[in-house]
Amino acid sequence: MDIDLVLVPVDGSDRAERAAEYAIAIAERYDADLHLLFVVDERLKRDIDDGFVDAESVAEEHRAFTQKIREQVQAAGHDGGLDTSTATAFSEQRLMQTPGGVILDAAEDVGAEFIVVPREGGGEEAIGRAALYVLEYASQPVLSV
Repeated sequence: MDIDLVLVPVDGSDRAERAAEYAIAIAERYDADLHLLFVVDERLKRDIDDGFVDAESVAEEHRAFTQKIREQVQAAGHDGGLDTSTATAFSEQRLMQTPGGVILDAAEDVGAEFIVVPREGGGEEAIGRAALYVLEYASQPVLSV
């Protein structure tokens, strides 16, 4: 199998950090780069838009999470690249925009050859709801953790 880029959708949770650890191991094994896709839940997006949540504080949380993953990549001795992007899980303008679809679209956009998606937990968050969709419809190999 030839893997140059591993995509892992994250939301800053412990579950997402665990998925990122698996993604790092896969990236290291295949000498691939890693891409963190921050999936912003619809409620969080709405709270940011309504001014109840400060967008800069969310961005700071994303930076801190990225730094934690960057440190794990370095501790693993992996010298591959680490990129990030952000996507909103739902859209009031695009009714077909779902968390799973957003993840698959991002995988295509960045050219990911492997996806590691967090699945366990209550499934209330956007990423938890997306795992089964990604497993069913992804054209890339998927590891669900």
